Amino acid sequence: RPIESLLAGVFVGLLMLEPSAALSNFSSILLEVMMHETIAWVIIVCGLMGSLIALLMRAGATNAFSEALAVRASSGSSALLYTWLLGLLVFIDDYLNALAVGSAMRKVTDRFAVSREKLAYVVDSTAAPICVLIPVSTWAVFFAGVLETSQVAEPGEGMALFVSAIPYMLYPWVAVLLVPLVAIGRIPALGLMRTADANAAARAINVDEGDSLLVETEDNERVRTYHFLLPIIALLGCSLWYDLDVQLGVIVAVAVTVLLYGLQRLMAWGEMFDAVLDGIKIMVPALTIVVVAFMFKEVNDRLGLPSFVIESVTPHMTATMLPVVVFFTMALISFATGSSWGIFAIAIPIVLPLADSLGVSSPLAIGALISASVFGSHACFYSDATVLAAQGSGCGVMEHALTQIPYALIAAVLAAIGLTGLAAL
Repeated sequence: RPIESLLAGVFVGLLMLEPSAALSNFSSILLEVMMHETIAWVIIVCGLMGSLIALLMRAGATNAFSEALAVRASSGSSALLYTWLLGLLVFIDDYLNALAVGSAMRKVTDRFAVSREKLAYVVDSTAAPICVLIPVSTWAVFFAGVLETSQVAEPGEGMALFVSAIPYMLYPWVAVLLVPLVAIGRIPALGLMRTADANAAARAINVDEGDSLLVETEDNERVRTYHFLLPIIALLGCSLWYDLDVQLGVIVAVAVTVLLYGLQRLMAWGEMFDAVLDGIKIMVPALTIVVVAFMFKEVNDRLGLPSFVIESVTPHMTATMLPVVVFFTMALISFATGSSWGIFAIAIPIVLPLADSLGVSSPLAIGALISASVFGSHACFYSDATVLAAQGSGCGVMEHALTQIPYALIAAVLAAIGLTGLAAL
């Protein structure tokens, strides 16, 4: 139950800051977070993504796509590999990836009794990790901008510096490459994932209650695969055309879907608008977690946690140890606070001058920092990507987080070993 846990953390932090004004500060932080541009963007994009998913499912388009893919997929392993490949293609934004890929593939993986938790792991592993490895993404644009505003890169040179650091972003590389090994069984089910797989094999798949809002219509012989693909192509195409504006892309995708289904009379107009509202409803629990997680991050920032940890660790760094110490320290903060982008912005002005003074290359230091940010997004129990991957795949947030954590830790250890080796060269 992450909402209650996060709220408890928020109140404890507020009591530590100013006990007599804890309630008024809670109210002001809540209002501040709700007025934040990022939160408004998340509510719009995720709400409309829920609407798009609801439309696709109500019309039976998801079923048509799943049927077409199921013909090609011959087993649970191949279904997961198709999920991985689809995740590699939806590289524009991690929110878009988590929701679109999960909702598209869960019917296929259900057919082969693959647990929703394993599907969520595959989806989450191609969300933030793939977005940083391909520079045409919202993550790349943000990080390139931070590098310029932090005066680490000259104006207009931020993206070039970001691209130079991609080979050193070891955590996302390892996280993405682990997925096919897990899918084909070379890496066995670990920890609670073994239990989830056993439940799925027994047809006891853990389905989120939110799915009850997405009741599919009976099979419609007029529905074809393109009724699923055209809205997704509109979503991706418009997002790319308008300089990675995912908000505009999802608005256009919903409009295209409504017009396509309405003009072809696949659904009644009133039924489609009901589906749009129901889709927004299913995203409310996930959006609530994201809002409270932002409040938790704000309280941690006021307490000075990120700066305190960085300043405590800085004196003990050496040229060989800096990348791995930066990775573990920032990964811990990102995991604890649920903040991925914010931590990067705080750490850049501190870590990169230190790296320069110790003779560590900037791309290597940036690679370590971004690896830590991706780990936080990927592994944190209440990060936005974790919540949305669980929502898109149709399983509980904590079920997804707890079953995924062994694989995230494996990737973190391998990344740390690699960073240590690169620093020693």
